[in-house]
Amino acid sequence: MVEFMKRALELASEALAAQEVPVGCVFTINENIVAESRNSVNITHNPTRHAEMNCIDTVLDYCKENNIDYANYFRNIDVYVTVEPCIMCAAALNILKVNQVIYGCPNDRFGGYTVLDVRKFYEPHYMLSGNLCADEAMALLKQFYKGVNPNAPESKAKKKPL
Repeated sequence: MVEFMKRALELASEALAAQEVPVGCVFTINENIVAESRNSVNITHNPTRHAEMNCIDTVLDYCKENNIDYANYFRNIDVYVTVEPCIMCAAALNILKVNQVIYGCPNDRFGGYTVLDVRKFYEPHYMLSGNLCADEAMALLKQFYKGVNPNAPESKAKKKPL
């Protein structure tokens, strides 16, 4: 289990080096990696390109190319992700009925469990556990947020006159 989170942390480090929010994700079936990715929001200019969504697309492509029923395939997937999935990703993983989600650190801003428990809106389909390598995952996030995201939109907050 830890080895897959370590791989997700490597992917998150790659995201950080590319000035992306440092989140990495690994999908496994029977202890074998079937998809892996990192955030690619900034490079693609697409706000939905989270690590989990990229892995979902990889699996969907694989299933389509190999004439595999994706619904059954996803039921066997264990997800390792460095940060608790956001509301969007948590909902997608639940709809796809993955087996379980193991995350590193909680997501206090956008978490699909911490902020808004998506399981209250859908019948819960996966087991959820967290805090696996949480310190390492949080350290990457802190490192990212110390800097400035060059692709972030300019703040629309009104500035007080001096």
